[in-house]
Amino acid sequence: MSSRAPKKNPGRILFVGSGPGDPALLTVAARTALRRATLAFTDPDVDRGVVALIGTALGDDQAADVRPALGEPAEVAKTLVGEAKHGHDVVRVVAGDPLTTDSVIAEVTAVTKSHIPFEVLPGLPSGSAVPAYAGMALGSAHTEADVRGEVDWAALAAAPGPLVLHATSTHLAEAASALVEHGLAPQTPVAVTVYGTTRKQRTVEGTLATLAAIGSELLGPLIVTIGKVVGQRAKMSWWESRALYGWTVLVPRTKDQAGEMSERLVSHGAIPIEVPTISVEPPRSPAQMERAVKGLVDGRYQWVVFTSTNAVRAVWEKFAEFGLDARAFSGVKIACVGDATAAKVRSFGINPELVPSGEQSSQGLLEDFPPYDEVFDPVNRVLLPRADIATETLAEGLRDRGWEIDDVTAYRTVRAAPPPAETREMIKTGGFDAVLFTSSSTVRNLVGIAGKPHARTIVACIGPKTVETAVEFGLRVDVTPEVAQVGPLVEALAEHAARLRAEGALPPPRKKSRRSR
Repeated sequence: MSSRAPKKNPGRILFVGSGPGDPALLTVAARTALRRATLAFTDPDVDRGVVALIGTALGDDQAADVRPALGEPAEVAKTLVGEAKHGHDVVRVVAGDPLTTDSVIAEVTAVTKSHIPFEVLPGLPSGSAVPAYAGMALGSAHTEADVRGEVDWAALAAAPGPLVLHATSTHLAEAASALVEHGLAPQTPVAVTVYGTTRKQRTVEGTLATLAAIGSELLGPLIVTIGKVVGQRAKMSWWESRALYGWTVLVPRTKDQAGEMSERLVSHGAIPIEVPTISVEPPRSPAQMERAVKGLVDGRYQWVVFTSTNAVRAVWEKFAEFGLDARAFSGVKIACVGDATAAKVRSFGINPELVPSGEQSSQGLLEDFPPYDEVFDPVNRVLLPRADIATETLAEGLRDRGWEIDDVTAYRTVRAAPPPAETREMIKTGGFDAVLFTSSSTVRNLVGIAGKPHARTIVACIGPKTVETAVEFGLRVDVTPEVAQVGPLVEALAEHAARLRAEGALPPPRKKSRRSR
């Protein structure tokens, strides 16, 4: 709950430009201000991802008060000033750049008359950023106009260089007619962009004569680019031409594990939707883990082998219970099954001695793991903290190399609750363009909680074991990387999509329904 209480001194008003849409394009100052905000007023066209950042730096006992900015500029300004006079710091979040929007300028002007302190944090202007994301270089002589208000059409039509219009679909017919009436040719090229700079960005091309028709179904604020620069799109369209652009990709992983995969998918233009298929829970009895931690402190182990980030986290949480830190690993060697697990270990200030040089799997780790040497190894025991459902491959292989194994259940994996009905429907009906499986358990659990992916959905599996399980469940596996890692898995999917499109076997990403947006 919010702890905002009136203060004796007035607060300040901070106008924050949220940029053209993509939260990644926020300035550092804007992001910091939003995260620290306790009271914010937002416009309806501010991206939801930007709104979601508001108040995220507050403590657990605080929540930001986020309200819509309602009414004419004078009314909004009166509300802002009223809150500030009660001692509250107020953040006013607007789309684009505050002082390039007439209505926001009117708000700022009204605030100046109140003598309340205010600041303005500029945002990346939509009028230049969106055409850039659509592949059009405006140069230094373009002209912008917001045709949702009063417009000097004669001056606009006579302006040199490209024109950039801020509009909605209801303004396009009037704009085209007025510009032609004042001298522009009906065949002048135009491009209309909606959801600019986001992964839902869509650009359609035409001419002034067809402007109203091509933009009639585009909902929300539009950026209309007019002039010869539209012809550059075939060469310069870098955002919408990415391999997975506009694809909706199912990521069946827990939220804290999906980060790297989702980020890589976003870099290729995809829209990842994370659906946890497992829930990680502590072991039913803590005794095994408690004995293992005591053994670490007492020097019982020569090696600790981590096969997942969950295992690292489980051991570290047990350390915290006993008031231990990284010094408890003194004299113990650490092996990790792959780079992601190794990165988790390093995040606690420890460098693992062994990460597979080849395949990042239990088999790959065994190929590099040294056999027990009674002369050089003072202790012959290995601690293997892992999931309750882990296979015996690694433990048996280590025993074959002469090691004694303490195979400890560090955590349990249980099937997650089913996803929302809308997500289940998308899975069954082909609403997802692709699904990425990173383990056999993700295959089994996804099918168990949500059903089999539709036949049109491209299936990518991280390695042979996962492929084998997918095939057992009747899935057609389309993509498998050469290296069993998250990065190569996403890259393999992107290469597969690019190859299919180049061969003409894959149409451009289909237009999503309003519901799936």
